[in-house]
Amino acid sequence: MKIAIPSEYGYVNQHFGRSREFTVVELDNGKIVSQKIISADNLQHNHAGLAGLMQNEGVEVVIVGGIGAKALEALEESGLRVVNGANGKIEEVVGSFARGELVSSAQACCHHHGEHHGHGCHHG
Repeated sequence: MKIAIPSEYGYVNQHFGRSREFTVVELDNGKIVSQKIISADNLQHNHAGLAGLMQNEGVEVVIVGGIGAKALEALEESGLRVVNGANGKIEEVVGSFARGELVSSAQACCHHHGEHHGHGCHHG
């Protein structure tokens, strides 16, 4: 199974749409068998482009910290499973996922970064 995680300096980048690189990890029987960094330069906030990048790498699961509703929708429409709410070192997050301990927070980030106008998030 291949997993992609937006990464920055070996940690989960909390802003999926702004990520310039992703760590792609291959798991076999719960163990990391390969790991590489792929560039997402020039794909920031290009939701369809990011989903395509994941598909081209053979990714099945995307583990993220925060993700906007449109990015989440683009990934899910591409057949990718998304687990959100992760933070910490990439290897620790992958280990938690492999052990079944990583649970998605079920909420997408609905604010626009840098554009806070007093509107609250409304999750249904």
